[in-house]
Amino acid sequence: RAQKAGYDGVEIHGAHGYILGQFLSPQYNQRSDAYGGSMTHRWRLIVDILKGVRAVCGPQFLVGLRLSPERFGIVLSECLALCRKVIDDGLVDFLDVSLWDVFKRPVDAPEDAPSLLQHFADLERGEVRLTVAGKISTARHVQRVLDQGVDFVSIGRAGILHHDFAQRVLSDPHFEPISLPVRRAYLAQEGLGEAFIDYMTRWKGFVAD
Repeated sequence: RAQKAGYDGVEIHGAHGYILGQFLSPQYNQRSDAYGGSMTHRWRLIVDILKGVRAVCGPQFLVGLRLSPERFGIVLSECLALCRKVIDDGLVDFLDVSLWDVFKRPVDAPEDAPSLLQHFADLERGEVRLTVAGKISTARHVQRVLDQGVDFVSIGRAGILHHDFAQRVLSDPHFEPISLPVRRAYLAQEGLGEAFIDYMTRWKGFVAD
């Protein structure tokens, strides 16, 4: 449907505890069939979906995969193994890794351990592009991420706060997003609809009362 509508590609969402992420998790996936148990069985559904998109939409249609390597029962080493699998098998054109905070170390890692970001930046990717997300809100943050070998960045909160975030960052290396919380009228001015603004009120400290 996306291809017929004129889109260049799609991203398969396997992050943030949604259903595909639940299949990946040894904590939540308690199935005893071909889609549960071992690591390769738990990632089978995602692999099947990626293969299906490739088969239906062809090799020129861009396909990405979003993963989150921590929380929701996900194991970092398994997430990295899945990344290597989909890269080696030619199933994706880009990986989108949601890190919650791009500069943090893995949970329970020693202070001298590589950052969570570096674990993914160090992957042998060939032509596969890598993007990451997680508290990237300034031009300085963007440059730090790119300097570590990431191909491009994904923006969440800063893009919600500023519809023209990319242009602001490109034109001003000292740009800082507006301070939180913000009022509903400000978010409407930035292009958010009422339903989206209602949703944002569930994010602690984001929308002023």
